[in-house]
Amino acid sequence: MNKLYELVAPCHFGLEAVLKREIYDLGYEILSVEDGRVTFEGDAEAICRANVYLRTTERVLLQVAKFKATTFEELFQGIKGIAWEQYIPKNGKFWVTKATSVKSKLFSPTDIQAIVKKAMVEELKGVYHVEWFSEEGDAYPVRINLMKDEVSVCLDTTGDSLHKRGYRLKTSKAPITETLAAALIMLTPWRKDRILVDPFCGSGTFLIEAAMMAANIAPGCHREFLSMKWENLIAPTLWDEVMEEALSEIDTNIETDLQGYDIDPEVVKVARENAKRAGVDHLIHFQTREVAKLSHPKKYGFVITNPPYGERISEKEELPKLYGEIGQALKGLDSWSAYLITAYEQAAKHMGMKPTKTRKIYNGMLKTDFLQFIGPKPPRKNG
Repeated sequence: MNKLYELVAPCHFGLEAVLKREIYDLGYEILSVEDGRVTFEGDAEAICRANVYLRTTERVLLQVAKFKATTFEELFQGIKGIAWEQYIPKNGKFWVTKATSVKSKLFSPTDIQAIVKKAMVEELKGVYHVEWFSEEGDAYPVRINLMKDEVSVCLDTTGDSLHKRGYRLKTSKAPITETLAAALIMLTPWRKDRILVDPFCGSGTFLIEAAMMAANIAPGCHREFLSMKWENLIAPTLWDEVMEEALSEIDTNIETDLQGYDIDPEVVKVARENAKRAGVDHLIHFQTREVAKLSHPKKYGFVITNPPYGERISEKEELPKLYGEIGQALKGLDSWSAYLITAYEQAAKHMGMKPTKTRKIYNGMLKTDFLQFIGPKPPRKNG
C-alpha cells in the first residue's frame, strides 16, 4: 500500500473554504482546517497532483511531525526524535527556510531555526555515522510553524511559491497574486460561459486566471517543483504521469467573453504579453479604456476587479471621484454582478451602492474587503 502523508496547504486568511473545496475535488480527505491552512491526507502522487492542480494554495508541505514545545530543550528533543533519514538522504541539503510563531512561548525565528538545524544534524549523524554533511545533493527545505506552543514540522515540496505560474514576468503597480486572484474568482458564481470584465486589469491576473480555468489549464503544468528531484520519496514516473494528464486535459479551442481595460496603454501591453505566455491571449480582449466608459451590450455579466486604493497620499485624494465613477458604471450594468477587492474603507459609500455581502480577506498583511454586489440570475435556458 502507498505510504500516506499529512500534507499542509497554506492559503490567504479568509479563503480556506475555497482551498478545501479544491482539495476535495482532487479526491483527497481533509484532516483539518485552521486559519490560513488546510491539512489533508495523500500519498506521493497526491504531492505531485496538489502542486500541479491546486490554484489557491501558496505551496504544498509534507508534515513530518507535530509536538508540543514550550522550551528550546523540548524543541531540540522533539526535532531530534524524528527519523529524518526517512526523508533526507546522506548528501541532501537541509536547512530551516522559515520559522513562524503565533501565541507561543518560543518566538524568536532565528533561534528556532538554529536549534532545529542543530537537532537535525545530531539525529542524522547517529544514523549516517558521519561528523560532517557535505550537503551537495538535492534540497530539502524545512518549515517550522508554532501555534499555541504546538510545533508543526514540514518539508517544502514546492520551492518557488505556487503563485509563480511562470506567465507574469512584469507586473503593474499593486498587483494581486495569481493564487489570490484564482481564489476570489472561485468565491463568485462565474463560469466559463459567462461574461467577465476587469476594468482595472493591471497585469491581467484576474482574466488570465479565469481563462486558464476556462481552458482547463492546470496552474502548475508549465513549471518545476523542488520535490521533482526527491527520488527517495517520489518516483519520477509519478511526476511524468501527472504532468501528462494535466497537459492532455487542456482545451484552448473554446469561446469566451473575457475583457480587460486599463487607462494606461503600457499596462495593457504588459497584460497582453502575460496572457500570451500563459497561452490564453486569444481568449481575452484587452483595451485601453477608463472605468467611466465601462459598458457592455449583454446582460448578466460579471465584473471582478482590484481597483486602486491609494498607496500614496496624492492618490487618496482622487479616490472619492474614482469610486463614484465605478458606482455610476456599475449602475448602468444593472443585471450584472460585481466583485471588488479593496483596502479603501469608504469604497461602498463613494460608489453609492450597498454590497450584498462583504468578506474580510488578508492580502499579505493588508486587510482588505471583498465587496460583493450580487445581481439577478439569468433565466434558465429551455432544455
